[in-house]
Amino acid sequence: MTEEEVRVGVHVSIAGSIDKAADRARERGCNTFQIFSRNPRGWKFKELVSDDAKRFLKKVEDYGISPAVDHMPYLPNLATPKDEVYQRSVESLMIELIRCNSLGIPYLVTHLGSHLGTGRGKGFQRIIGAINKALFEVENDVMILLENTAGTKNSMGGTFEDIGYIIDRIEERERIGVCLDTCHAFAAGYELRNEEGLEGTIRKLDDVIGIKHLKIIHLNDSKGGLNSRLDRHEHIGLGQIGEGGFETMLRHSIFRKLPLILETPVDERRDDIGNIGVVRELYNR
Repeated sequence: MTEEEVRVGVHVSIAGSIDKAADRARERGCNTFQIFSRNPRGWKFKELVSDDAKRFLKKVEDYGISPAVDHMPYLPNLATPKDEVYQRSVESLMIELIRCNSLGIPYLVTHLGSHLGTGRGKGFQRIIGAINKALFEVENDVMILLENTAGTKNSMGGTFEDIGYIIDRIEERERIGVCLDTCHAFAAGYELRNEEGLEGTIRKLDDVIGIKHLKIIHLNDSKGGLNSRLDRHEHIGLGQIGEGGFETMLRHSIFRKLPLILETPVDERRDDIGNIGVVRELYNR
């Protein structure tokens, strides 16, 4: 396989207007990318301007960057026991499905949230209800991707069993998929650094969830060790997974065919272009 065939990109800003995200993705050498379609740190948002959406669509097509991926904002919590927050979270999920459709974005990634101490059973009930309602209310082809978590206290989605349980209870199952975050999986106890461990992890994912549901990979190194439950991303190869771990992953057929989105730091050690370069180099070894 050639260097051009690896589909790798980063999360880019929409500052200025949403179509500028496509420009930033191209500038960094991406052939896939991820955005927040609005301010990720607040409930309020600006309506999508039709001309901006058209420019976004045209640039994505002209630049040959696909897929574009949208990520849910930070504030929504689909597992919360707090009714007001839950209602706003479900509304946010529906709004993002509509915005994705307007932008020609096929995938909406969401965290599963925290039950805030009320228990996993209630957390599952909330999440399943939220997703079923959103998919019933918003009829389009956008797929919601459930992202695994690092297994931090009270969080939902730290195990493949959590995600499989939710998917099995979604009414429109053809509109649900999975985003696997390598940092989160490693921190939650899934080995990725060697062939035996990686094969075991992929086999577990297939048995519990079904590999057909895996659509996107968030390719991130981890500051924390295996089973540390620490959700802290690191530059590719500079964390606890290490360069050898990513070389192992990028030899695997699953990682070679799926879009890889980096959510790595930008600091004095390395920027987005640098991390994309490392992935391409490891991919082609």
